[in-house]
Amino acid sequence: MGEASDEIDQALKRYFGFDRFKGDQKKIIQSVLAGVDTFVIMPTGGGKSLCYQLSALLSRGTSIVVSPLIALMKNQVDAIRGISESDSVAHVLNSSLSRAQVKKVKSDVSRGRTKLLYVAPESLTKEEYTNFLRGVSISFFAIDEAHCISEWGHDFRPDYRNLRAIFSRIDKRPIIALTATATPKVQEDIQKNLGMIDAAVFKESFNRPNLFYEVRPKISSDHAKREIIRFIKARAGKSGIVYCLSRKSVEQVAQSLQVNGIKALAYHAGIATKARAAIQDAFLMESADVIVATIAFGMGIDKPDVRFVIHHDMPKSLESYYQETGRAGRDGGQGHCLAFYDYRDIEKLEKLMIGKPVAEQEIGSLLLQEVVAYAETAISRRKFLLNYFGEDFDDKDGPGAQLDDNVQNPKKLFEVSAEIRQLLQAIETTREVYRARDLVKVLVGRENALIKSRKTIDTAAFGSGSAFGERFWMAVVRCALIQKLIRKEIETYGVLKLTESGKAFIKEPHTVKMAEDHDYDNLAKSEQRLSAQRDGESTVDEALSKNLKALRRETARKHNVPPFAVLSDASLIEMTWQYPVNLTELIRISGIGEGKAKKFGQPFVSYIAKYVAENDIYRPRDIVVKSVGSKSALKLYVVRSVDRKLPLEDIANAKGLTMEELVAEMESIVRSGTKLDIGYHIDEVLDSEQQAEIYDYFMGAETDEISDAYEAFDGDYDGGELQLMRIKFMSEVAN
Repeated sequence: MGEASDEIDQALKRYFGFDRFKGDQKKIIQSVLAGVDTFVIMPTGGGKSLCYQLSALLSRGTSIVVSPLIALMKNQVDAIRGISESDSVAHVLNSSLSRAQVKKVKSDVSRGRTKLLYVAPESLTKEEYTNFLRGVSISFFAIDEAHCISEWGHDFRPDYRNLRAIFSRIDKRPIIALTATATPKVQEDIQKNLGMIDAAVFKESFNRPNLFYEVRPKISSDHAKREIIRFIKARAGKSGIVYCLSRKSVEQVAQSLQVNGIKALAYHAGIATKARAAIQDAFLMESADVIVATIAFGMGIDKPDVRFVIHHDMPKSLESYYQETGRAGRDGGQGHCLAFYDYRDIEKLEKLMIGKPVAEQEIGSLLLQEVVAYAETAISRRKFLLNYFGEDFDDKDGPGAQLDDNVQNPKKLFEVSAEIRQLLQAIETTREVYRARDLVKVLVGRENALIKSRKTIDTAAFGSGSAFGERFWMAVVRCALIQKLIRKEIETYGVLKLTESGKAFIKEPHTVKMAEDHDYDNLAKSEQRLSAQRDGESTVDEALSKNLKALRRETARKHNVPPFAVLSDASLIEMTWQYPVNLTELIRISGIGEGKAKKFGQPFVSYIAKYVAENDIYRPRDIVVKSVGSKSALKLYVVRSVDRKLPLEDIANAKGLTMEELVAEMESIVRSGTKLDIGYHIDEVLDSEQQAEIYDYFMGAETDEISDAYEAFDGDYDGGELQLMRIKFMSEVAN
């Protein structure tokens, strides 16, 4: 035993140049060499691949390594060839090879020259390959990224479910299955599927004590882009990855980073294979600092000095999140894991599940609820993550306990037991027939066609929660889901049902607390708080803010318009830490375009220039965020289309926008100072008296918040009508 142990130590030094193993690596290798089925759960960067690579180099015959991605296989093969005298030591056998290359691989394997043969699971379904492997001396089967086997895993691959049967047809040899992310449920599923319940299990701690976990609210995609740019600029020259859920988002975010002087490249499956390889190499060789990517990027990317991982969108599961964040700080240095959370993104992911098998929808829905729970939790995020993977953690003195936004800045909690009970009673009263958004409308007393048809307005539930707004009640719904007091019915897509715990709660409520920052009704204040407090940026200059507000009131009186028509609160706040001293700089402020700057801007920049000089203020021009050219192109298209009086639906469809996205774009256009005459559309929606009534309201209002307008009219006009009239009002009065 001692000689065998020495041989393993010597092989580690000879092949990999290391003096000692990490964690359980040596025990795992000994288990494999002893012919024992072995199951390994080891965090990203823990050295999983070395376990089967060194085992293969020390074994007789060829080890078959099942891997899910061609890029991952290529990296691993290149690494093994780099420590060997012959390229024949490791090969790939998959659909990317030519006939001549396949012939060369088979020849090397048959002659015993190849120790590691990497195959995709799809390749093993081909009779040609299975027949070939039956005649090969196999040492063991290795399954990398074994979570792909489980339907409860974050990257389920149906072909992985058949691996045990395929192995049996080839040869009865030991199996080593490895994964970086497996909850107890996923682990059990993998072992059952592979028929290795009695396997030797090696499970290392999931804690990455060098990673800082943080989740910020995503008020909008543009807001997230601005935050990401500022975050990266504060870490100039550092390597990082930005993950997005869609190819479109990848392209947009990458463009935004590029025009702001950040060396960033886009990476997704829609890019040609050779181009993706070049992008990957650029990141590894440090000619690019940041990769903006879908989940297609990252598996097997061995770059130890990634200093940050940003999620522009929350992923579909906590397993995905954990694996992707684990690409930061693999060298042991500090890594920052920043995610942007908007529940609307979760709803989009839920909609994508429509039409899939019910079982798949149910699993996907439960995985998404865990993501929501993580994003909205008030406890230590590290403790939450580790608990999810079945591991306890001391969030006071455990390794890395302080590297957590919730620990460093504890969220204020408030009691919501009464509101939770009110929600549950409303679900019970309405006989469990409503989805979340319709139920919330019932609570606040807002009618729609569905609510009218079901005569819910005659029940005690209708309007019972009118003391709070819709966003608050949506947060209460999510809280109740997290507490497992309600559930979403999968077959009827999203209808809320009481659980047994929920029914018991109605009779005997217990304490439930919710984090204070669930309420994002006042987006301007959220933007102010976020912009002012992150990463050492300048906080809002309160003295300047007070004076600019006074100047805004004076300017509004001079032009006979409401103050918000001169400058929005968000623009004014940004001015208090950007300090624009001329019109060119003022135009760079969010929400201020050339038209608005020329009409109202001069008194403001003159005052700020004087204020800066008198107070010897440093102006942080280095974090001005430039907009992407495509945004300007969209603006031009919208302006020209409206000038031609094209139907708004046609304008939206031509650019692949929803009506909500088009309205938001039009609001951005008029707020920046450009006229936009949408009267031709409004005339089809509202008569002249209705328009005059809303117009007069905005002229005398203190704010232009739609929620305030909705309440002022007691719901006579819906939010869409009020938004369109706000666009008309701002265009005519402020521009």
